[in-house]
Amino acid sequence: MNTAIMVLIVMTAIGLVFGLVLGYANKRFAIESNPLIDLVEDELPKGQCGGCGYAGCRAYAEAVVLDKEVSPSLCVPGKAAVAEKVAKLTGKSAEEMEPKVAYVMCNGNLKNATRRYEYQGVKDCSAANLLQGGPKGCSFGCIGFGTCVRNCPFDAMMMGKNGIPLIDTDICIGCGKCASVCPKNVISLIPVGTKVEVQCNSHDKGVKVRKNCTVGCLGCGMCSRNCEHNAIKIEDNLAVVNPEICINECSEEKCLTKCPTGAIKEILLNLNNAQKNKEEVAVK
Repeated sequence: MNTAIMVLIVMTAIGLVFGLVLGYANKRFAIESNPLIDLVEDELPKGQCGGCGYAGCRAYAEAVVLDKEVSPSLCVPGKAAVAEKVAKLTGKSAEEMEPKVAYVMCNGNLKNATRRYEYQGVKDCSAANLLQGGPKGCSFGCIGFGTCVRNCPFDAMMMGKNGIPLIDTDICIGCGKCASVCPKNVISLIPVGTKVEVQCNSHDKGVKVRKNCTVGCLGCGMCSRNCEHNAIKIEDNLAVVNPEICINECSEEKCLTKCPTGAIKEILLNLNNAQKNKEEVAVK
């Protein structure tokens, strides 16, 4: 009994000593926080999406207050309204923000794309990508296990039964979180108002693309040759659309009718898949 009491006394004494030391250290080496950082953080939407390029709203608030080079217009969810408030607090000028939405550059679903093997591991795209680049025949295509969907901080994505994620553009604010977690870089951010886009991410040559996916871009250049405004280029075997030219100059999307595989899609129809095909949703 005496031994137990002594142990208790010693442990209490040690705890008090460490508490005093830590308290002194906290007071002695405390760093005063800039109150402006708290004010800026209060104006941010707290989505913690990372769309600003920083690890959360607090990190961005610190950066925009302490670094004169950091723009007050980096909060994508907050848009122009938050940018103006942050600019006013920091004495900076808000820049014009171009609204964007996420776009899935792959249509290689369970019906039209080949599989190299049956994956039995954790249903996570990054995990599957570690095993020979995933089960899909096309090494550039969407793996389809919904890592992007689970990481969307605004519930703007859902997985379709066909194995391709759908984006609800009424909700998507273009924060880029889904794009940052995709191991295949299948998701891009495109300006709102873009008329056509290529729903393919493959840089393989046409013969290999055709073997792996019936709807992939062959890099044949038919779309480019039929675009009167020079808005489409073939880069590394893949058609790339310049959205600025397409939005401002094109009035007739001839590229849609000339693509032999249908890899180029009318963007409004494609992006509204999430609204038009609710019955195809398997997991939200």
